[in-house]
Amino acid sequence: MRRVQEMPKFKPHTGTGKRVRITGSGKLRTEQSGKRHLLEVKSSRRTRRLTGTVELAKVDVKRVNRLLGR
Repeated sequence: MRRVQEMPKFKPHTGTGKRVRITGSGKLRTEQSGKRHLLEVKSSRRTRRLTGTVELAKVDVKRVNRLLGR
């Protein structure tokens, strides 16, 4: 008996979903890198600048959208 071909399951990348937020207008926002370790070496000014979220780089948008299944 032959098996009927089915569409593959839709599985977005869960790790990317945890790291990226989608704004109301559809842009992607993520935390800035460089604020996890070796903080005693970095100046207070630098660590303050690294707080908060930023818009994802334009070159990464297509790849991340594909990972998220958008």
